[in-house]
Amino acid sequence: MMKNSNSANTAGKIKLTLMRIVVYSILIFLCILCLFFFYLMIINSTRSNAQLATGFSLVPQGNFFKNFVNAWNDSSINIPRGMLNSLIVALSTAVITTYFSALTAFGVHAYDFKGKKFVFTFIMAIMMIPAQVSALGFYQMMLKLNMTNSYIPLIVPGIAAPVVFFYMKQYMESVLPLDVIDAARVDGSGEFRTFNTIVLPMIKPALAVQMIFSFVSSWNNYFIPALLLDKADMKTVPIMIAQLRSADYSKFDMGKVYMFILLAILPVMITYIILSKSIIKGVTAGSVKG
Repeated sequence: MMKNSNSANTAGKIKLTLMRIVVYSILIFLCILCLFFFYLMIINSTRSNAQLATGFSLVPQGNFFKNFVNAWNDSSINIPRGMLNSLIVALSTAVITTYFSALTAFGVHAYDFKGKKFVFTFIMAIMMIPAQVSALGFYQMMLKLNMTNSYIPLIVPGIAAPVVFFYMKQYMESVLPLDVIDAARVDGSGEFRTFNTIVLPMIKPALAVQMIFSFVSSWNNYFIPALLLDKADMKTVPIMIAQLRSADYSKFDMGKVYMFILLAILPVMITYIILSKSIIKGVTAGSVKG
Protein backbone atom coordinates (compact mmCIF):
# COMPACT_ATOMS: atom_id res chain seq x y z
CA MET A 1 0.00 0.00 0.00
CA MET A 2 2.79 2.40 0.98
CA LYS A 3 4.78 1.58 -2.15
CA ASN A 4 1.75 2.19 -4.37
CA SER A 5 1.04 5.48 -2.60
CA ASN A 6 4.66 6.65 -2.97
CA SER A 7 4.69 5.63 -6.64
CA ALA A 8 1.46 7.54 -7.25
CA ASN A 9 2.86 10.64 -5.53
CA THR A 10 6.09 10.41 -7.52
CA ALA A 11 4.18 9.99 -10.78
CA GLY A 12 1.98 12.95 -9.87
CA LYS A 13 5.00 15.16 -9.12
CA ILE A 14 6.67 14.13 -12.38
CA LYS A 15 3.47 14.90 -14.33
CA LEU A 16 3.13 18.28 -12.59
CA THR A 17 6.77 19.11 -13.34
CA LEU A 18 6.36 18.19 -17.00
CA MET A 19 3.23 20.35 -17.25
CA ARG A 20 5.09 23.29 -15.73
CA ILE A 21 7.97 22.81 -18.16
CA VAL A 22 5.55 22.79 -21.10
CA VAL A 23 3.67 25.87 -19.86
CA TYR A 24 6.85 27.85 -19.14
CA SER A 25 8.30 26.81 -22.50
CA ILE A 26 5.22 28.11 -24.29
CA LEU A 27 5.29 31.38 -22.31
CA ILE A 28 9.00 31.87 -23.00
CA PHE A 29 8.43 31.21 -26.71
CA LEU A 30 5.56 33.72 -26.88
CA CYS A 31 7.61 36.29 -24.96
CA ILE A 32 10.54 35.88 -27.36
CA LEU A 33 8.17 36.07 -30.32
CA CYS A 34 6.67 39.34 -29.07
CA LEU A 35 10.01 40.93 -28.23
CA PHE A 36 11.77 39.73 -31.37
CA PHE A 37 10.17 42.33 -33.63
CA PHE A 38 11.07 45.14 -31.23
CA TYR A 39 14.62 43.83 -31.14
CA LEU A 40 14.70 43.66 -34.93
CA MET A 41 13.46 47.25 -35.18
CA ILE A 42 16.20 48.43 -32.81
CA ILE A 43 18.82 46.50 -34.80
CA ASN A 44 17.60 48.00 -38.07
CA SER A 45 17.78 51.49 -36.57
CA THR A 46 21.53 50.93 -36.10
CA ARG A 47 22.11 49.99 -39.75
CA SER A 48 22.70 52.19 -42.74
CA ASN A 49 20.57 52.17 -45.87
CA ALA A 50 23.22 50.14 -47.73
CA GLN A 51 23.43 47.60 -44.90
CA LEU A 52 19.65 47.20 -44.82
CA ALA A 53 19.66 46.53 -48.55
CA THR A 54 21.92 43.52 -48.01
CA GLY A 55 19.23 41.67 -46.06
CA PHE A 56 18.45 40.36 -42.58
CA SER A 57 20.81 40.75 -39.60
CA LEU A 58 20.65 40.15 -35.84
CA VAL A 59 23.87 42.02 -35.08
CA PRO A 60 23.74 45.78 -34.32
CA GLN A 61 25.81 48.08 -36.51
CA GLY A 62 27.41 51.46 -35.85
CA ASN A 63 24.96 53.89 -37.51
CA PHE A 64 22.56 54.44 -34.60
CA PHE A 65 23.61 58.00 -33.76
CA LYS A 66 23.93 58.94 -37.42
CA ASN A 67 20.38 57.70 -38.09
CA PHE A 68 19.18 59.52 -34.98
CA VAL A 69 20.70 62.83 -36.07
CA ASN A 70 19.35 62.42 -39.61
CA ALA A 71 15.85 61.59 -38.37
CA TRP A 72 15.81 64.30 -35.73
CA ASN A 73 16.99 67.00 -38.15
CA ASP A 74 14.93 65.87 -41.14
CA SER A 75 13.37 68.92 -42.81
CA SER A 76 10.48 67.10 -44.49
CA ILE A 77 9.21 65.38 -41.32
CA ASN A 78 9.64 67.39 -38.12
CA ILE A 79 9.70 64.47 -35.69
CA PRO A 80 10.52 66.57 -32.56
CA ARG A 81 7.46 68.73 -33.22
CA GLY A 82 5.35 65.68 -33.94
CA MET A 83 6.42 64.01 -30.69
CA LEU A 84 5.62 67.18 -28.76
CA ASN A 85 2.19 67.40 -30.41
CA SER A 86 1.45 63.75 -29.68
CA LEU A 87 2.64 64.13 -26.10
CA ILE A 88 0.34 67.10 -25.50
CA VAL A 89 -2.69 65.29 -26.93
CA ALA A 90 -1.97 61.86 -25.41
CA LEU A 91 -1.07 63.10 -21.93
CA SER A 92 -4.04 65.48 -21.73
CA THR A 93 -6.41 62.79 -22.99
CA ALA A 94 -5.06 60.22 -20.55
CA VAL A 95 -5.50 62.55 -17.57
CA ILE A 96 -9.05 63.69 -18.30
CA THR A 97 -10.16 60.23 -19.42
CA THR A 98 -9.04 58.50 -16.23
CA TYR A 99 -10.20 61.29 -13.90
CA PHE A 100 -13.68 61.84 -15.30
CA SER A 101 -14.30 58.15 -15.92
CA ALA A 102 -13.37 57.46 -12.29
CA LEU A 103 -15.62 60.32 -11.19
CA THR A 104 -18.54 58.93 -13.21
CA ALA A 105 -17.92 55.43 -11.87
CA PHE A 106 -17.83 56.84 -8.33
CA GLY A 107 -21.21 58.49 -8.87
CA VAL A 108 -22.79 55.29 -10.14
CA HIS A 109 -21.14 53.15 -7.47
CA ALA A 110 -21.67 55.36 -4.41
CA TYR A 111 -25.16 56.77 -5.01
CA ASP A 112 -28.57 55.17 -5.25
CA PHE A 113 -30.79 57.17 -7.56
CA LYS A 114 -33.71 56.59 -9.85
CA GLY A 115 -32.61 55.37 -13.25
CA LYS A 116 -29.24 54.10 -12.02
CA LYS A 117 -29.55 50.81 -13.93
CA PHE A 118 -30.67 52.65 -17.06
CA VAL A 119 -27.65 54.98 -16.90
CA PHE A 120 -25.29 52.04 -16.56
CA THR A 121 -26.99 50.16 -19.43
CA PHE A 122 -26.96 53.27 -21.62
CA ILE A 123 -23.23 53.80 -21.10
CA MET A 124 -22.55 50.16 -21.88
CA ALA A 125 -24.61 50.44 -25.06
CA ILE A 126 -22.53 53.42 -26.19
CA MET A 127 -19.42 51.30 -25.68
CA MET A 128 -20.60 49.03 -28.50
CA ILE A 129 -20.70 51.85 -31.08
CA PRO A 130 -17.47 52.08 -33.15
CA ALA A 131 -15.85 55.51 -33.37
CA GLN A 132 -15.82 55.29 -37.18
CA VAL A 133 -19.64 55.36 -37.25
CA SER A 134 -19.81 58.90 -35.86
CA ALA A 135 -16.56 60.17 -37.41
CA LEU A 136 -18.19 61.89 -40.40
CA GLY A 137 -20.78 63.69 -38.28
CA PHE A 138 -18.10 64.65 -35.77
CA TYR A 139 -15.89 66.06 -38.52
CA GLN A 140 -18.77 68.08 -40.00
CA MET A 141 -19.63 69.48 -36.57
CA MET A 142 -16.02 70.50 -35.94
CA LEU A 143 -15.92 72.06 -39.40
CA LYS A 144 -18.99 74.19 -38.62
CA LEU A 145 -17.53 75.20 -35.25
CA ASN A 146 -14.24 76.13 -36.95
CA MET A 147 -12.36 73.74 -34.66
CA THR A 148 -10.27 71.92 -37.24
CA ASN A 149 -6.50 72.24 -36.74
CA SER A 150 -7.15 72.31 -33.01
CA TYR A 151 -6.30 69.81 -30.28
CA ILE A 152 -9.53 70.47 -28.38
CA PRO A 153 -11.61 67.98 -30.43
CA LEU A 154 -8.91 65.36 -29.83
CA ILE A 155 -8.75 65.88 -26.07
CA VAL A 156 -12.17 66.90 -24.74
CA PRO A 157 -14.14 63.86 -26.07
CA GLY A 158 -11.90 61.74 -23.86
CA ILE A 159 -14.14 62.76 -20.94
CA ALA A 160 -16.70 60.24 -22.21
CA ALA A 161 -14.92 56.87 -22.21
CA PRO A 162 -17.39 54.01 -21.55
CA VAL A 163 -14.70 51.30 -21.48
CA VAL A 164 -12.68 53.14 -18.84
CA PHE A 165 -15.85 53.87 -16.86
CA PHE A 166 -16.78 50.18 -16.85
CA TYR A 167 -13.33 49.13 -15.63
CA MET A 168 -13.33 51.78 -12.90
CA LYS A 169 -16.78 50.77 -11.67
CA GLN A 170 -15.81 47.10 -11.50
CA TYR A 171 -12.62 48.00 -9.67
CA MET A 172 -14.44 50.19 -7.16
CA GLU A 173 -16.85 47.38 -6.40
CA SER A 174 -13.80 45.27 -5.49
CA VAL A 175 -11.77 47.69 -3.37
CA LEU A 176 -14.01 50.59 -2.33
CA PRO A 177 -16.47 49.82 0.51
CA LEU A 178 -19.37 52.23 0.81
CA ASP A 179 -18.71 52.41 4.57
CA VAL A 180 -15.55 54.41 3.85
CA ILE A 181 -17.57 56.99 1.92
CA ASP A 182 -20.24 57.16 4.63
CA ALA A 183 -17.57 57.66 7.29
CA ALA A 184 -16.07 60.54 5.30
CA ARG A 185 -19.51 62.16 5.04
CA VAL A 186 -20.05 61.81 8.78
CA ASP A 187 -16.72 63.58 9.34
CA GLY A 188 -17.97 66.48 7.22
CA SER A 189 -16.04 65.79 4.04
CA GLY A 190 -17.61 67.09 0.84
CA GLU A 191 -18.25 64.78 -2.09
CA PHE A 192 -15.47 66.12 -4.30
CA ARG A 193 -13.06 66.21 -1.39
CA THR A 194 -13.95 62.60 -0.57
CA PHE A 195 -13.36 61.60 -4.16
CA ASN A 196 -10.08 63.47 -4.57
CA THR A 197 -8.47 62.69 -1.21
CA ILE A 198 -9.91 59.27 -0.31
CA VAL A 199 -11.22 57.48 -3.39
CA LEU A 200 -8.45 58.34 -5.86
CA PRO A 201 -5.61 57.06 -3.61
CA MET A 202 -7.53 53.82 -3.06
CA ILE A 203 -7.90 53.18 -6.79
CA LYS A 204 -4.40 54.32 -7.77
CA PRO A 205 -3.49 50.99 -9.47
CA ALA A 206 -6.62 51.18 -11.63
CA LEU A 207 -5.80 54.77 -12.53
CA ALA A 208 -2.31 53.71 -13.61
CA VAL A 209 -3.73 50.92 -15.78
CA GLN A 210 -6.20 53.14 -17.56
CA MET A 211 -3.73 56.01 -17.76
CA ILE A 212 -1.29 54.00 -19.83
CA PHE A 213 -4.03 52.40 -21.96
CA SER A 214 -5.54 55.82 -22.69
CA PHE A 215 -2.10 57.29 -23.35
CA VAL A 216 -1.16 54.53 -25.79
CA SER A 217 -4.55 54.67 -27.53
CA SER A 218 -4.33 58.43 -27.99
CA TRP A 219 -0.65 58.34 -29.01
CA ASN A 220 -1.38 55.74 -31.71
CA ASN A 221 -4.60 57.38 -32.86
CA TYR A 222 -4.37 58.18 -36.56
CA PHE A 223 -7.93 58.25 -37.88
CA ILE A 224 -9.46 61.30 -36.13
CA PRO A 225 -6.29 63.47 -36.10
CA ALA A 226 -5.83 62.79 -39.82
CA LEU A 227 -9.35 64.14 -40.43
CA LEU A 228 -8.92 67.29 -38.34
CA LEU A 229 -5.26 68.27 -38.67
CA ASP A 230 -3.70 69.42 -41.93
CA LYS A 231 -1.20 72.02 -40.73
CA ALA A 232 2.35 70.66 -40.75
CA ASP A 233 3.26 72.10 -37.34
CA MET A 234 0.21 70.49 -35.68
CA LYS A 235 0.45 66.96 -37.03
CA THR A 236 1.01 64.10 -34.61
CA VAL A 237 3.50 61.24 -34.91
CA PRO A 238 1.13 58.67 -36.54
CA ILE A 239 0.31 61.16 -39.31
CA MET A 240 3.99 61.83 -39.92
CA ILE A 241 4.79 58.12 -40.02
CA ALA A 242 1.94 57.61 -42.50
CA GLN A 243 3.53 60.25 -44.74
CA LEU A 244 6.47 57.89 -45.22
CA ARG A 245 4.22 55.71 -47.40
CA SER A 246 4.27 58.36 -50.11
CA ALA A 247 8.05 58.62 -50.04
CA ASP A 248 10.22 57.29 -52.84
CA TYR A 249 11.93 54.40 -51.08
CA SER A 250 14.54 54.09 -53.82
CA LYS A 251 15.86 57.49 -52.69
CA PHE A 252 14.91 57.28 -49.04
CA ASP A 253 17.21 56.34 -46.17
CA MET A 254 15.64 53.22 -44.63
CA GLY A 255 17.88 53.48 -41.58
CA LYS A 256 16.27 56.83 -40.92
CA VAL A 257 12.81 55.30 -41.41
CA TYR A 258 13.46 52.68 -38.73
CA MET A 259 14.74 55.43 -36.44
CA PHE A 260 11.51 57.35 -37.04
CA ILE A 261 9.50 54.30 -35.98
CA LEU A 262 11.70 53.73 -32.92
CA LEU A 263 11.27 57.33 -31.80
CA ALA A 264 7.52 57.04 -32.36
CA ILE A 265 7.10 54.13 -29.93
CA LEU A 266 9.78 55.19 -27.43
CA PRO A 267 7.46 57.35 -25.24
CA VAL A 268 4.98 54.47 -25.04
CA MET A 269 7.70 52.08 -23.92
CA ILE A 270 8.96 54.56 -21.30
CA THR A 271 5.43 55.10 -19.97
CA TYR A 272 4.87 51.37 -19.66
CA ILE A 273 8.20 50.84 -17.86
CA ILE A 274 7.41 53.61 -15.36
CA LEU A 275 3.88 52.36 -14.62
CA SER A 276 4.43 48.61 -15.07
CA LYS A 277 4.28 47.78 -11.35
CA SER A 278 1.06 49.71 -10.90
CA ILE A 279 -0.40 48.06 -14.00
CA ILE A 280 0.24 44.57 -12.60
CA LYS A 281 -1.27 45.57 -9.25
CA GLY A 282 -4.30 47.07 -10.96
CA VAL A 283 -4.97 44.03 -13.11
CA THR A 284 -4.56 41.52 -10.28
CA ALA A 285 -6.41 43.52 -7.61
CA GLY A 286 -9.27 44.35 -9.96
CA SER A 287 -9.83 40.67 -10.67
CA VAL A 288 -10.38 39.76 -7.00
CA LYS A 289 -13.73 40.55 -5.44
CA GLY A 290 -13.25 42.02 -1.97
